[in-house]
Amino acid sequence: MANSVKAIRGMNDILPNESYLWEYFEQTVQQWLATYGYRNIRTPVVEQTDLFIRSIGEVTDIVEKEMYTFVDHLNNDSLTLRPEGTASCVRAAIEHNLLYAGPQRLYYAGPMFRHERPQKGRYRQFHQVGVEALGYAGPDIDAELIVMCARLWKLLGISDLRLEISTLGNTESRALHRARLLKYFEQHRDDLDEDSLRRLHTNPLRILDSKNPRMQRVIENAPKLIDDLDLESCNHFESLQRILRERGINYEINLRLVRGLDYYNRTVFEWVTDKLGAQGTVCAGGRYDGLVEQVGGKSTPSCGFAMGVERLLLLIEACGKKINQPVPDIYIVHQGSDQVIGYAWKCAEFLRDEGFNVILHCGDGSFKSQMKKADSSGAVYALIIGDDEFSAQEVTIKPLRELIEQVSVKLNSVTEIINKKNSY
Repeated sequence: MANSVKAIRGMNDILPNESYLWEYFEQTVQQWLATYGYRNIRTPVVEQTDLFIRSIGEVTDIVEKEMYTFVDHLNNDSLTLRPEGTASCVRAAIEHNLLYAGPQRLYYAGPMFRHERPQKGRYRQFHQVGVEALGYAGPDIDAELIVMCARLWKLLGISDLRLEISTLGNTESRALHRARLLKYFEQHRDDLDEDSLRRLHTNPLRILDSKNPRMQRVIENAPKLIDDLDLESCNHFESLQRILRERGINYEINLRLVRGLDYYNRTVFEWVTDKLGAQGTVCAGGRYDGLVEQVGGKSTPSCGFAMGVERLLLLIEACGKKINQPVPDIYIVHQGSDQVIGYAWKCAEFLRDEGFNVILHCGDGSFKSQMKKADSSGAVYALIIGDDEFSAQEVTIKPLRELIEQVSVKLNSVTEIINKKNSY
């Protein structure tokens, strides 16, 4: 017997007994985004590797360790499964001249890929919903993104999320801060781990994001970016906070908040929970004013965020929100001649036209065995069709979830009867 083929570790099947949760989430998100005027964009899962090196940053964990990169042997191109969605969205906006029509509110949803150690809430194929506002310079759009998130958490029944915000300033202020960091960490080389030593002269800001417990003391005492901020970035950050206060959004300022992607500037934020252990960040984003130009377009102020679908589904469950698995309205049980079967098909299509979700029994089976399948399907009603019903051109409606007598009616009366029973 041949060995069975299994899914790749960290790339999971989503089975019907859990996919309905995904469908609920996706429908909620689509409606939520529509209320803010965001339009859907869909990009390939494979891009030129150079796109991510230029956008994310060569000296980052994602580019150095986590990307699924391979050579296309047909043309020797270096290709990468997308590890995040912003770079692809920006590339598409530039390539198809979307920004010539003015600022764009866009969103995407789909799988991303990173070669990480799989654990609950962190997978090698994971799913994100991302929102990108391209062409907006002011702090009002930064605030709107955060307010949007707060509304979504209410829609999803999620509580106990903490908002952390910070600012990374502009290019010049980060350059000044980088020099101060480099000098500081040079004085504490003995306290740095191997990764931090490697990044010391290429990207010392990334050292601040280290989770190594041995380094937390030296990181805590490092120079703070807030002390090197330019005036314009300070004013932008103050305006953001004012809008959030006016909108009743609670937040904490986390001066050590460093996003794992090099393209961020000014506003950065994370929504964090304590309910998911180590995977506490469920949504994160900020401003990336230089990315469009970096990828080959004209200078365009932009900002956005991405949320992890798997983590949010875990959080919905942890918060106790009850989401009912969808069930059919009607299960049609039938037995008899070919004419009876043909009539059953006709009834099924008629009822679907009327807006009902209908399962038509397929295969053989006695009325008793079919009724068992009707019950196990979760259907609210069984519709019984036999020789008698066919002769009278009727159907028999049997409620499966209530102790109500079954009744035989003409087919065109089924909608009225069921709707009347459901209104009780």
